[in-house]
Amino acid sequence: MSYDHQETLSTVAAAISGAVATHQRRGYSGQRETQYHLDLEADAVAVSLLTAAGYQVVSEESGTTGHGEFTVVVDPIDGSTNCDRGVPFYATSLAVLRGDELVAGLVRNQATGTEFYGERGSGATRDGHPIAVSGCTSLADAVVAWSGSPRRNLAWNQNRALGAASLEICLVADGSLDAFGVAGNSLLHPWDYLAGLVIAQESGAAVLDYQGDDLVTVERVPRRPLFAASASLLDQIAREGIL
Repeated sequence: MSYDHQETLSTVAAAISGAVATHQRRGYSGQRETQYHLDLEADAVAVSLLTAAGYQVVSEESGTTGHGEFTVVVDPIDGSTNCDRGVPFYATSLAVLRGDELVAGLVRNQATGTEFYGERGSGATRDGHPIAVSGCTSLADAVVAWSGSPRRNLAWNQNRALGAASLEICLVADGSLDAFGVAGNSLLHPWDYLAGLVIAQESGAAVLDYQGDDLVTVERVPRRPLFAASASLLDQIAREGIL
């Protein structure tokens, strides 16, 4: 079977955008803690389209479905609370793996339609245009974002908490942010960051896991990643430990 990952992922993300609109403001599904009705609707669309295209799917919402040479790790709606409440910052995150290799990733800002895409060895784009990190090397100049609340301030320039990790990683990739990572007790899972990971790496970002764990996994395991616009900036934040 021939695969065009970008075309397939883009089609899936666009279909999800249309599907969730009528499910906003409906609140929690009651099936799982913090799961919204819109999460279920988005998941059904993603699983149906991806399995029909020959992919195995590992979804935050429904686990593993189907079989295929390639696996897509899916967060149907990253930033579900933002989406349900009408805050225009939420995304679909789709990462393609072949065995243990992270091959490609697409993140679509569902509030704006902007798409970020990265493919191993081929660079990263935003709406088809190449992107690169800011190159910021000084924490004093950096605009940073967090999943969770930092326990202390490292005298960065400005601080954000936007509520959709995959998109925040992509904003590091395109230079809008200088760093993004976990803070406090926050944890991320593979569906939160895998698509953003390949996009960030292909745009030149420096990346680590605070605990030294492998970030490329399809298992339902917590991770503590940090993304930065340069190795120097990464080191400045990382040497302080989890904030």
